[in-house]
Amino acid sequence: MKLRVNYRASLSLVGSVLKYLAVPLCIPVVTALAYGEAVAPFVVTIALTVAVGVGLERLEPDPDILAREGFLMVGATWLAVSLVGAVPYLVEAHGLPPVLAATHPESTLANPANALFESMSGFTTTGATVLGDISFESHGRGIMMWRQLTQWLGGMGIVVLAVAILPELSVGGAQLMDAEAPGPGIEKLTPRIAETARALWGAYLGFTILEIGLLYALHVGGLAPNMSAYNAIAHGLTTMPTGGFSPEARSIEAFSAAVQWLVIPFMVAAGTNFALFWHVLTGDSGRLFRDAEFRFYAGTLAVITALGAGLLFTGSGLVTSVPPGETYDAAYLDAFRGTIVGGAEPALRHAAFQAVSIVTTTGYASMDFNSWSAPAQYLLLFAMFIGGSAGSTGGSVKIVRWYVILKSVRRELFTTAHPDAIRPVRLGGRTIDERAIRGIYAFTLLYIVLFFVATALLFADATRIGQELSVLEAMSAAASTLGNVGPGFGTVGPMGSYIDFSNLGKLFMIALMWAGRLEIIPVLVLFTPEYWQR
Repeated sequence: MKLRVNYRASLSLVGSVLKYLAVPLCIPVVTALAYGEAVAPFVVTIALTVAVGVGLERLEPDPDILAREGFLMVGATWLAVSLVGAVPYLVEAHGLPPVLAATHPESTLANPANALFESMSGFTTTGATVLGDISFESHGRGIMMWRQLTQWLGGMGIVVLAVAILPELSVGGAQLMDAEAPGPGIEKLTPRIAETARALWGAYLGFTILEIGLLYALHVGGLAPNMSAYNAIAHGLTTMPTGGFSPEARSIEAFSAAVQWLVIPFMVAAGTNFALFWHVLTGDSGRLFRDAEFRFYAGTLAVITALGAGLLFTGSGLVTSVPPGETYDAAYLDAFRGTIVGGAEPALRHAAFQAVSIVTTTGYASMDFNSWSAPAQYLLLFAMFIGGSAGSTGGSVKIVRWYVILKSVRRELFTTAHPDAIRPVRLGGRTIDERAIRGIYAFTLLYIVLFFVATALLFADATRIGQELSVLEAMSAAASTLGNVGPGFGTVGPMGSYIDFSNLGKLFMIALMWAGRLEIIPVLVLFTPEYWQR
């Protein structure tokens, strides 16, 4: 049997990406040095990624990439960077000799499954964590900065970044970006695909710098006392990729209302198609509000925010007493009930923050929404399946797919009443090809089926090991990892973690995060015989 895929060419390009991963690893090195911490976790990783990268590069000196090689290269790249990304966690947790590295033998990241979970969650911008103790006492500022940085690198896409800066990826770059970019497709903004990649990353970098500056300005102005320069950088690196990792155990709840209001529009921007910002910056300022997908996206956020605010304002959005085993206590519930119920600003702020955070799959939390009532929690569970725009950094199904589905359902109802009518489905004045519509239906059905299968498997595995896991918790864990959302409900809530799952369950969720980030089909196709055989 002769393989139909030039795997050597694919792995050679994976090597190119891994080799240059050593460059961003220098950032936590500088951070560790600045705070007097050990740099061994990063020095070891730099040496490893350069060695492996150079070795893989030599498999095919002049790689030729077509669609099949593109699928393999993208899938293998995300696995490879996640494996490399776990190395700093393992080195820090196990420790080298004291002269080389700090030792944290008590760290949960000493378990390779936990380290890989945290790394994959970072690079796929899921934001789910196995860290029970998020503090600088248990983990150095260097390692926490690496944790934040993995999300920023994965947000716009590692391969998209590689296409933007590596000449060897300019040929075949379109196939690579289509295989990696979130959503049904990526708009070619310029004649050369490398220039398009640079334009997208330029907008992404610009928003990140702007948010960091504004967050620190709030601190300087006295509106955010604990928003230090470190925290401003850390949260700027995880907002725009819709990642949600925070060096604070209480996420954005740890900061003032001014910070929470400031983060909301940046999460909205992160869930918007970045191509629209390019059009605005090049003089077409009205393009953003003429875009049908953006209007539907903004309207959806407004509706979910209004429903959530109504539930919180009237008090029906909060539980009346604390269920056993929850991550908050009666005093916490009473404090929020006293401010939110009947309080227009807090109710609107927390509803808007959680609606935007969940729809865009950012995963930040302005409060522990385990304290929300069942109707409010099911509203958030519904929001987990919406997702950001195509061409954004958001995960899940994507708002454009739901828009096309609703338009096609409306078309079906119309043609049922008027059998002779010909009515194409249009998106922003453009007719959508029927094959594209069928593809959207197929993806959405596959996504929902995979969600239910994942829920059943996670629940079964929890039962096997005696883990107390409700159906809602299993559903939210499956939806959060597959959709790259991050937090769920109950034990996997915004102030909890995924540490209680078995290693087998964590490995399964790692696969869900990987498949979800690459939109399932590019991953599943790698496991079909037709892909490999001639």
